[in-house]
Amino acid sequence: QVQLVESGGGLVQPGGSLRLSCAASGSIFSRYAMGWYRQAPGKQRELVASFLASGSTNYADSVKGRFTISRDNAKNTVYLQMNSLKPEDTAVYYCHAQRAYSSIDYWGQGTQVTVSS
Repeated sequence: QVQLVESGGGLVQPGGSLRLSCAASGSIFSRYAMGWYRQAPGKQRELVASFLASGSTNYADSVKGRFTISRDNAKNTVYLQMNSLKPEDTAVYYCHAQRAYSSIDYWGQGTQVTVSS
C-alpha cells in the first residue's frame, strides 16, 4: 500500500506562484510513474504533469513553460512548481502513482488551488 500526501495548495492571485508537494510512503520512484492531475468543478480529471520511472517528464499543453515537475528521491517527494498562474488553473490537484507494467495505482487526497484576484 502506497500513501500519498499532498500539500502546498492555497489561494493565489493571477500571475503568482505555488509549489505543491507530494510525499510518498517509501522509496517508490524507481517502480512507479508519478504524476499530478487536476479536476476543476464540472470537468473531468486531467493530467497536468508526469514523471516516468525512467526520469522523463510529460506536461499538458496548457501548462508547458509555466509548470515544472521535479522530485527529491531522498525525501520520497514529488513537487509541482506552478508559475504564472491563471484563473483557469483553479482546481483540486491530485498526486498519482502508477506502478510500472501494472494496473495498480494510488491517489492522494487532493489539494485545492484557487487562482483569483
